[in-house]
Amino acid sequence: MRAIEAGALLRGPWRALPVLGVTQVLAWGALFYPPVLTVPLIAAERGWSLSFTMGGFSAALLAAGLVAPLVGRLIDRRGGHVAMTAGSLSGALGLVLLAVATHPAAYLGAWVVIGVAMAASLYDPAFATLGRLFGAAARRPITLLTFVGGLASTVSWPATRALCDGLGWQGCCLVYAALLALVAAPLHAFALPRKPADPPPAPPPGAAAPAAVVPPHGKTFLLVMAGFAAYAFVPSALSAHLIAMLQRGGIDAATAVTIGMLFGPCQVLARVTEFAFGSREHPLHLARFAIALMVAAFALLGSAGVSVAAAAAFYVMFGACNGLVTIARGTLPLALFGPHGFGAVVGRLAAPWLAMQAAAPLVLALTVERASDTAALALAAAFAAVSLGCFLAIRKPG
Repeated sequence: MRAIEAGALLRGPWRALPVLGVTQVLAWGALFYPPVLTVPLIAAERGWSLSFTMGGFSAALLAAGLVAPLVGRLIDRRGGHVAMTAGSLSGALGLVLLAVATHPAAYLGAWVVIGVAMAASLYDPAFATLGRLFGAAARRPITLLTFVGGLASTVSWPATRALCDGLGWQGCCLVYAALLALVAAPLHAFALPRKPADPPPAPPPGAAAPAAVVPPHGKTFLLVMAGFAAYAFVPSALSAHLIAMLQRGGIDAATAVTIGMLFGPCQVLARVTEFAFGSREHPLHLARFAIALMVAAFALLGSAGVSVAAAAAFYVMFGACNGLVTIARGTLPLALFGPHGFGAVVGRLAAPWLAMQAAAPLVLALTVERASDTAALALAAAFAAVSLGCFLAIRKPG
């Protein structure tokens, strides 16, 4: 595959890649990853229950799901430079409101504003922007962007811990608000390319017909939507509960956390491998392989039981699956439904994904409380199996 010239990253549509690379790290690092560290501090200072305080983050994800289709349509009409600038400014406002909120209603309202920012700042609007800029050729830049996005948690968690230790959680929120307003928003507004992709040239006489696409509605669209939504339950639920499950299964806390750290590097390694060797495969095959790997990981853990070796293998497979599914979320809709109206398609698919992310931690917590860890893992495995069934039922257009 031809390398990207350095100069191309400063002009034309390829300039979007370094711009979005920076802003994705800032957006994920400021909006999505900090709550695991800041919410316990907020709960302790405000005197609220941990469940209520974390419920603010779930409210943000629900708000993001409601707004996502609107954001996708806005990107189709006006471009990512409009929608994502609004997202960065909304994120800055939401974080400022979060820092000063002392009443429970004001606290939840701040999270709703942050949720609107998520819908216009994270992967889905970035993928929609790349689809508008590159058209049918967006697969490569989407994959490359996920390399950089995979670094966000690696940067955010140590930075959030340091900021909370030095400035308190309010100071941390204000620093992240400043980064979104003063760095991410100007990059989106002034550095993102604006010209959409040119329509593909007409094929010469006798050339093979281009790959067929299907309309973004009906059975195929519903299967794609259901497949991704069912999968969304798995990483959201496991990220909130799996480390604690491993500890209850007999693995000490330090070892469990060390095993959990395998997730991030395996995500990135899987994406690099796909970029190097799998870019010619249809994204439907990628989605099927990734979810089958997740189902196999649950089968391994269920048969071998909780042990250090089994947990480590599970996290390796889990990380690889999630890394590949992230790519498939951007490339499969493009391959099946085509680049026309891609932002609206991505937004419609994002809505149930975000809603499932919001519900999954609570659902799994109730399952653990009322049944057992084994039942909770079985429930997550069932969602993975449903997801695989959806993708297996999709017929690749020919």
